[in-house]
Amino acid sequence: MIVNSENSPKKKIKNFHKENPLIVIGANYRTSTMLLRDRLYIQKADLPSFYERLGYIGFEEIIIISTTDRTEFILTAPQNSHKDLVTEVIKLLSAHVGKARNEIEGQTYILYNLEAIKHVYAIAAALDSLVVGDTKLKEQLRTAHQIARDNNATGQFLDNLILSAQQTETRISRETQINQRPISIAAAAVQVARDVHGELTGSSGLLIGGGEMGEMLASAMRSAGLGNLLVTHPSSIRADTVSQNLNCHVGAIENLDQLLTQSDIIITSINTRNYILSSGILQRAISTRRRKPIFVIDTGVPGDVEPAAEKLEDIFLYTLDDLERVTKEGRKSRAKEAEIAWEIIDVEAKNIITYNKKETKEIDDQNGRIEKIRQEALKESGGDAEKATKLLLNRLKHISNFTVDQ
Repeated sequence: MIVNSENSPKKKIKNFHKENPLIVIGANYRTSTMLLRDRLYIQKADLPSFYERLGYIGFEEIIIISTTDRTEFILTAPQNSHKDLVTEVIKLLSAHVGKARNEIEGQTYILYNLEAIKHVYAIAAALDSLVVGDTKLKEQLRTAHQIARDNNATGQFLDNLILSAQQTETRISRETQINQRPISIAAAAVQVARDVHGELTGSSGLLIGGGEMGEMLASAMRSAGLGNLLVTHPSSIRADTVSQNLNCHVGAIENLDQLLTQSDIIITSINTRNYILSSGILQRAISTRRRKPIFVIDTGVPGDVEPAAEKLEDIFLYTLDDLERVTKEGRKSRAKEAEIAWEIIDVEAKNIITYNKKETKEIDDQNGRIEKIRQEALKESGGDAEKATKLLLNRLKHISNFTVDQ
């Protein structure tokens, strides 16, 4: 597939390939065990000391990303010492987790220059994440960059790299649909809820029961902006516990009919092997609501809602199997879109390489011309320094893009 590059990032990264190689050293969910990642995790309060240590070692610019899924160092270093500095980072990580260096080396990756640029772009676009398209990773990169700046650990090079990565992510969002389809049960539930009711800030939800899946979906609705949530349960103690977990109010199970009429989204999580919601009780709720639709999610196994309710007009009944089908479509779609996104990253990263090589050659060529003119001016002046200076300045004015400070 041919990828258009006319909207390439305008901000360029200066001469990384010649003066200060870009290096990424890290461990993520693909290369390391969860046990090691837990030990590698750097608390926010400890980041300043890491920045100080890495700067003392000799790195010029630094960004540290540390989450439960990954710990990474994005670094620049002098050309002639970067290999020795990488060894120092491994030593630092080994001391941090109390593990032998060979164990750290066996679960980490080291990327240079072009591959490192692609990796940073992939983080910005949430391609290098456990869940492709997960916006949480993009925010983690932004936060890490800001913390690095607060610690005076970045300069023009890494600031421009992050800006370029964000511009590439914007292009990927514009030219693909990688974020359009949900790939988790919770995300699928939120999408269907929005399809039925639009934005959820003006909607009300009801969780019936206290099963783990029901609580998770209710939490996802809250995170998506659900305006109001109630919990009801045959056990008042259990209802209180769940309501505290979700930071919401309790509704009495004896008032279930009234609670249903007030609810735009209903999640059932009882698992009593008896239907908690019959088609009759839902029909009454719809009639009272004057046919304002209700989205019902039945997480019960074998089921909390009478299957006949699916035939009711204005009742949108989804089981976990229904939501799983939505996620399968999302995973298939995202896999295709991810291929396009990687092609965009490949083009943008190579554009930066090409630009910098061309720019460096132009600078070298211009410096060569200036040196030649200087030698000619010295020769023609016959040793007269003032005359040589005038000749040099006069001829430099004719070189394109050369300016003389007044």
